[in-house]
Amino acid sequence: MQLTFLGTGAGTPSLQRNVTAIALTLSRRGDYWLFDCGEATQHQFMRSALKPGKLDKIFITHLHGDHIFGLPGLLTSRSMGGISEPLTLYGPAGLKTFVETTLSLSGSFVTYPLEIVEIEAGEVFDNGKFKVTAYPLNHVLPCFGYRIEEHDKPGFLDAQRLKADNVPRGPWFQQLKQGEIVTLEDGRVINGGDYLGPATPGRKLAIFGDTAPVETALALAAEVDVMVHEATLEAAMEEKANGRGHSTTVQAATVARDAGAKRFIATHFSSRYRFEDMPRLLAECQAIFPATELARDFAVFNL
Repeated sequence: MQLTFLGTGAGTPSLQRNVTAIALTLSRRGDYWLFDCGEATQHQFMRSALKPGKLDKIFITHLHGDHIFGLPGLLTSRSMGGISEPLTLYGPAGLKTFVETTLSLSGSFVTYPLEIVEIEAGEVFDNGKFKVTAYPLNHVLPCFGYRIEEHDKPGFLDAQRLKADNVPRGPWFQQLKQGEIVTLEDGRVINGGDYLGPATPGRKLAIFGDTAPVETALALAAEVDVMVHEATLEAAMEEKANGRGHSTTVQAATVARDAGAKRFIATHFSSRYRFEDMPRLLAECQAIFPATELARDFAVFNL
């Protein structure tokens, strides 16, 4: 699994940063999900190793332009590229109207199955491998953060022990690998759980949308392996940040510390900050939560 930051700026693009878009690559096959889709995200795709045909789902945190204005171009270019794989969009109420109205008024269309799911707080979906849950945040528009939880992986099946117990190989091995109980041809009942090693805990991530401090943050980020949180402004600008529904460096780092996160990646920086300002912002975060990293466009983080 990898996180690729396609845009790390807040509000408007700059010469150093595009606006928000984060890709989560799920497997070695390269399939991935996108979180937010700011203006010119499709241009950022062309400068990355991500393939549009591998995009499976898009999760929108809220309907501000710097998080959704890239959607119409990306959706229609995907059609023009001949991609036929289905795509599902998740986001707050109004997302369906935005997409359908934009496509209709511009005479545009998509040629692949497109599903738009308008969400509320709670479980968004669970495909048996990953579960995604939406948490409400504190912004000037309805806004969500997404908690992504990988289901625990069953331990390895101990083939040597099965052989020692005279359990023959057969199609039932797949059931045993899932910890199921099977009845063999000779009538013996075998519990797969007795032959499995320790399960591998699934990874957990929290990807926040824009937010001022909010109580739900600690549940959203509780014990995650990686927390991605905005740090729009420096600590000295707390009043301005919070008044616009945003967080400072120190406030974001405090969430990571109090939630028990293992890593914190800060993003969504105001365009007032240039690359030479970033060490100062990083120092503010690390004073609270040492395991902090700052995202920049095209940065890739292995999970």
